[in-house]
Amino acid sequence: EMTREKERGLGMAFLFFVFFLCNRNRLKASREVESVDLPHCHLIKGIEAGSEDIDILPNGLAFFSVGLKFPGLHSFAPDKPGGILMMDLKEEKPRARELRISRGFDLASFNPHGISTFIDNDDTVYLFVVNHPEFKNTVEIFKFEEAENSLLHLKTVKHELLPSVNDITAVGPAHFYATNDHYFSDPFLKYLETYLNLHWANVVYYSPNEVKVVAEGFDSANGINISPDDKYIYVADILAHEIHVLEKHTNMNLTQLKVLELDTLVDNLSIDPSSGDIWVGCHPNGQKLFVYDPNNPPSSEVLRIQNILSEKPTVTTVYANNGSVLQGSSVASVYDGKLLIGTLYHRALYCEL
Repeated sequence: EMTREKERGLGMAFLFFVFFLCNRNRLKASREVESVDLPHCHLIKGIEAGSEDIDILPNGLAFFSVGLKFPGLHSFAPDKPGGILMMDLKEEKPRARELRISRGFDLASFNPHGISTFIDNDDTVYLFVVNHPEFKNTVEIFKFEEAENSLLHLKTVKHELLPSVNDITAVGPAHFYATNDHYFSDPFLKYLETYLNLHWANVVYYSPNEVKVVAEGFDSANGINISPDDKYIYVADILAHEIHVLEKHTNMNLTQLKVLELDTLVDNLSIDPSSGDIWVGCHPNGQKLFVYDPNNPPSSEVLRIQNILSEKPTVTTVYANNGSVLQGSSVASVYDGKLLIGTLYHRALYCEL
């Protein structure tokens, strides 16, 4: 058994090596970043091991998904389970606090990835969390109990069409669109799929009575979000350096409208509800992200995209850092002149714009 494990490990290492050799362009392996600083920023206390995704409610309550772990991915706290933190951006000096999660939910194996909130007609707030317990793939649906600062676990969603979930955007109390960043669940097959550039990643619509693939052909579908008018779905294809705009139909099917090409690895997408602008957490250099070297850490980059539906959308670099402050930015969310930047496995930044 041990020799087979070793052989598999060697096989993985070899594939990894060949992958990096052959995919320098997809990873933007030679890209360095020019600093773009924001004057009023500080690191958020209590986030040391990643805040891969952030979602902010209309009342200024921000949710952070923290502590993501993945085979082959660096972690500053490998033995600490993940969690959900909350910050009230309406406070004078907001602090991040961990939300309690109701009994009966397995906290020890909690490994949260993409998150999304949904507010029902009766003002119930639902939090959807992509979870990888023991590196499996589930979507957890919680009810947010504001008075208790806690999450009540309602449901675990597992489905054969959700083999490698990355992110979700909720469109109902148990309804969501999800991205699969790979077609396969098995780590070895994932490497092979990425290495062979199969473009088998997809977007799935999930509801209690219907589950279906609604968009496919992505290199590696990552962040997903919805326009404020609910008409368009935006999908980040991280290794293709693209954002896809898809039109949403009443039967929940999607048709591709356009593709915006960028010069960076686009991770999570957040929407400014007041303007409809898309804020993107990006990785200028994917090789540094996946092969961690503390002396040459991954950089961070935040893009703001205005008028994505127009002929010529405006793309602005709002923040960029070579890793001296913030390593591996994966998400950027705005609320009322405040910007939160999360990372794959490092710290998080709070800025006043």
